[in-house]
Amino acid sequence: MNNTVAEKFNIKNIIKKNFSKATLFIVLFVMWGALTFLSPYFLTYNNIFNLVRQTAVIAVVAAGMTFVIISAGIDLSVGSIVGVSGVIVSLLMVNGVPIFLAVLLTLLITASMGLVSGIFIYEGNVPPFIATLGMMSVARGIALMLSGGQIITGLPASFIQFAQLELVGLPVLFVVLIVVAIISHFILTRTRFGRSIYTIGSSDEVARLSGINMRLNYYAIYMLNAFLSGVAGIMLTSRLSSGIPTSGLSYELDAIAAVVIGGASLSGAEGTIIGTVIGAFIMATLRNGGNLLGVDPFWLRIATGILIVVAVLFDQIRKK
Repeated sequence: MNNTVAEKFNIKNIIKKNFSKATLFIVLFVMWGALTFLSPYFLTYNNIFNLVRQTAVIAVVAAGMTFVIISAGIDLSVGSIVGVSGVIVSLLMVNGVPIFLAVLLTLLITASMGLVSGIFIYEGNVPPFIATLGMMSVARGIALMLSGGQIITGLPASFIQFAQLELVGLPVLFVVLIVVAIISHFILTRTRFGRSIYTIGSSDEVARLSGINMRLNYYAIYMLNAFLSGVAGIMLTSRLSSGIPTSGLSYELDAIAAVVIGGASLSGAEGTIIGTVIGAFIMATLRNGGNLLGVDPFWLRIATGILIVVAVLFDQIRKK
């Protein structure tokens, strides 16, 4: 009897999750269909590839944010880490460090920034909002200090060309996103670490009683998030052909929006990587379509804000 009830609830949960994802796909396809009808430039090779490249960067940031939000946390430093990542990798390469080593060192530095945030949050009991707000300011300050507030140019040609490459007919930046999404999905759904993140997001007390190493998991969550922000920063730097200390501005809001639109709950314990990626594409499509139709970018920001609030509102209604 108990097994029958458990199976029934599992089936209900599976249907609910798949229905949510299907709804997101429908929304995205309706947007694409409408924009194809409204603008002759939307469904062109150049526009679609630019859309995919733009989405790939923010979606990688949002993938890391998914881990944080599922754990009932928040990270406001991701945009600044994107910026400092671009500055560090650019300075290293300009000063003669090989590309691979420059990328590796940059990712180690950005991951360590996430570790610092995790230490403050767990050891110091500092709210994630405050800890990452402080790291946001620190990371942006480091980017401006190292670059002198100037754009860093003269990057190796092979590094610049990376963002323009195609692999099996797809932009290489999109291929990077696919790899990140597959690995992140596997971590969340097939590993003990992933299950622990959901448990922590549900209840810290339950997680402790379950024997979960809270310290290790908090460190890992924020390190992974900062690491992926570093990856996104390197991708963006290659795409822009230069290290820009102010790059990544407002990416934290875009990442949070993508995760929430993708079905995650700011209360924790809910969210998927697939939903986050679709959410990122919905946001990117909204902006791309708005630009093609000549919509004022300020109105697009307003529309994005409304979209976030509506997504959270539906989440609250669903829970009730």
